[in-house]
Amino acid sequence: MLNNADAPDPLSLYRAATDRAVAVVEAVRPDQLGWPTPCSEWSVQALIDHLVGGAQYLLAAATGAEPAPPEGAPITGYRTWVERVLTAVASPGATARVCVSPLGFEWSVAEAVAGTFMDVLIHSWDLARATGQDDRLDPDLVGACAAMFLPDMPERGREAGIVGPEVPVPPGASAQDRLLAAMGRTP
Repeated sequence: MLNNADAPDPLSLYRAATDRAVAVVEAVRPDQLGWPTPCSEWSVQALIDHLVGGAQYLLAAATGAEPAPPEGAPITGYRTWVERVLTAVASPGATARVCVSPLGFEWSVAEAVAGTFMDVLIHSWDLARATGQDDRLDPDLVGACAAMFLPDMPERGREAGIVGPEVPVPPGASAQDRLLAAMGRTP
């Protein structure tokens, strides 16, 4: 679960992270869809599918519906899914619902929104890096993500096989580089 009960509102964090992620996704050119990403098992298209899948997961969690498996999601479709999520989670009582996390434990939709914020933040970097876009992350979002999820979540993710090994960073590395390295990325 989350490390910091005083963390900013998960919905605000998700909204800010997805604003950037939508821009990165929509800047992907069709010829880049087969390119590799820092997520060694995923192409650019597979990463976009994963982002859409995260939005579909949240929508299902907030509404009680079943998510559809994303495959070959169009670049323009991610914005629509994010807008649907933002509407659904703003509904009275939606964030108090309980759902199952990707790691298999129960958590509230509010916690799922926070977890998906982290996923979107990290994967927007992956996608920007893979496609030659500006890969700087918002320092406030990096700080919030680190405060909420480090050091525990990456280790649990490694145990579940969804986060790569931690990457060493030099002393004085930026907060972004430390977060990415904790999440198995080479900054």
